[in-house]
Amino acid sequence: MRTVIHIIFIALLALVTFFGIGPVLLADGTMNERLVTLLVVILVYIFIIAVYRGVLKRVK
Repeated sequence: MRTVIHIIFIALLALVTFFGIGPVLLADGTMNERLVTLLVVILVYIFIIAVYRGVLKRVK
């Protein structure tokens, strides 16, 4: 069960990285838009990691 949880959260983090950091680095918008996108991506990372830790504690 824990292996499935690890795989799911690794996939989620990989998707956020691909679709979140890509636009930050490769977008042709202003620097302000890139920074706002970066802030949102960091907040999504924090949320996913918090949920991940909560799920692991609940399964343990």
